[in-house]
Amino acid sequence: MAGLFDDDETDDQPRSEPPPPGPSLFGDDELPEAAAPVHAESYRVLARKYRPTTFDDLIGQDGLVRTLRNAFAMNRIAHAFMLTGVRGVGKTTTARILARALNCTGADGQGGPTPDPCGVCDNCVAILADRHPDVVEMDAASNTGVDDVREIIEATRFRPMIARTKVFIIDEVHMLSRNAFNALLKTLEEPPPHVKFVFATTEIRKVPITVLSRCQRFDLKRVPVDVLAAHFARIAEKEAVAAESGALEAIARAADGSVRDGLSLLDQAIARADEGAPVTAELVADMLGLADRSLVFDLLDAIAAGDPAGALGVMDRAHEAGADPVLVMQDLLGLAHTLSRIKAIPALAEGSELPELDRARGAPLAARLSVPFLGRLWQMLLKGIAEVEQATDRRAAADMILIRLCYVSDLPAPGELVRRLAGEAATIRGGAAPAPAPGPAPRAVVNGAPVAHAPVAQVESAPSSAPRLARFEDVIALAGEKRDALLYAHLRHDARLVRFAPPVIELNLAPEAPRDLSSRLARFLEAETGRRWTIALSRAAGAPSMVEAETTARETARDEALDHPLVRAIFETFPGAKIASVEVDAPPALAEPPAMDDDRFDDVPPISDDDIADAMEID
Repeated sequence: MAGLFDDDETDDQPRSEPPPPGPSLFGDDELPEAAAPVHAESYRVLARKYRPTTFDDLIGQDGLVRTLRNAFAMNRIAHAFMLTGVRGVGKTTTARILARALNCTGADGQGGPTPDPCGVCDNCVAILADRHPDVVEMDAASNTGVDDVREIIEATRFRPMIARTKVFIIDEVHMLSRNAFNALLKTLEEPPPHVKFVFATTEIRKVPITVLSRCQRFDLKRVPVDVLAAHFARIAEKEAVAAESGALEAIARAADGSVRDGLSLLDQAIARADEGAPVTAELVADMLGLADRSLVFDLLDAIAAGDPAGALGVMDRAHEAGADPVLVMQDLLGLAHTLSRIKAIPALAEGSELPELDRARGAPLAARLSVPFLGRLWQMLLKGIAEVEQATDRRAAADMILIRLCYVSDLPAPGELVRRLAGEAATIRGGAAPAPAPGPAPRAVVNGAPVAHAPVAQVESAPSSAPRLARFEDVIALAGEKRDALLYAHLRHDARLVRFAPPVIELNLAPEAPRDLSSRLARFLEAETGRRWTIALSRAAGAPSMVEAETTARETARDEALDHPLVRAIFETFPGAKIASVEVDAPPALAEPPAMDDDRFDDVPPISDDDIADAMEID
């Protein structure tokens, strides 16, 4: 057997395996070493990594936090909460913190409900990991039917398995159907003592009032820009990322009060910057498609100076930088608002509420611009933004808005313009132009602004305690003063005056008038004047009714207004102006009192000079 295992190596030395015959499978003499497995850790976005876990971590919701802390301290915890607000302000996060606060047992396992959950007990850990069996979250956007709600109602009948309180969190609760809401009402009004409901919604108006009345409602506010920027600065420091304050302020403004939106934008900005490079304001502006804030100031400077070439040049620079025309218009609108606030509250220019650039350039610009200019700029930009959004070529539409703004920049304020035109019209009337016809001058309303005319001299009448019925219009007015609405309406619409000779009135009544209108009018006049009246019916055409006369008077007044020198001057200055309405100062006379030539009325007293003066009275 000797030499069966003979080799050059001794027993205490390791033996080497003989090489395989021929070339190896991989064409080499040795097999490649297996690569070490790579275990890449999944990245958590900032919005999840820095989600608040306690009430103290919530930012911008001081009122909510104070109320809930007091409720826990006094053991006055409601059975249902309704959390509402825009997206990303912390509604679902608050609901989870509430679930932990209700079920926390403390580090020693002996604690009760507390506004400061420990975060280390079994319940806190399980709720944080979204795997607690007694904390049920349901998305109402995906589970809208009554069957989904019935499952919740059925689950409320059983006591919690390991927690102190069962918590049902329903997100976007406004998406539930009407039947689902109705099915939930009874349980929501009288839930078992071991059950709490927390609802979250962005559309509070879509939630039935019957549900709202059974919940404690909390409106989560939009987080202010300065609070958001400070919060982002703390997170950037924890992430060891350098970020300029201007960049963080731009992200905070773009977040529009939403913490989650802002953290998503911060995440994107950090990824966009080169490794080790800071997050700059220019980088954020390029990422968001925003115009640089200084460009917006340059744009408004050019508009205020009436320089369309300069304004279009600034717009060209913004376009080359990748700015969206709509966002440029919106930034310009926001600057108009900022300058208006500085104009109204000068102390803002000295405080720290506004960014440094707004204080440095905004204060001098606000002092130079007038309030009417800023108001006109605001209104035109509001309409202009809608035009740009609907246009097929947004850039061209934005250019047209800027040109329009430049050419109206030097227009006087509407009040000043009306005063100028009124002076010119008065000069024309005092010179070669013919004066308008005498009589009640109409008051034209041009683009919603009334243009007052010189008052017309009025004929004063002597006061009298008894009703003076010198005209048929006085009879109609008396019915209105005495609140006889039915008689007043029929006299205005259905009565056409043929002759008015007190105490005799001859009328042509419309077919729609009631058959007893004449007798009713006679009784009314006798009761008010103490004398008998005769109401005669006639087939003569008569004068137009009061309503017909007023309609004709308004049409005549409108024609006179269109021919008025002041109105013509306004139309020449504003080609698109319109007369919205014309008010007639005095109602038209229905008919002149006829001569008395009938022997049957010899006992009728003659019409006095005072009656004639009253009949010709001009208001």
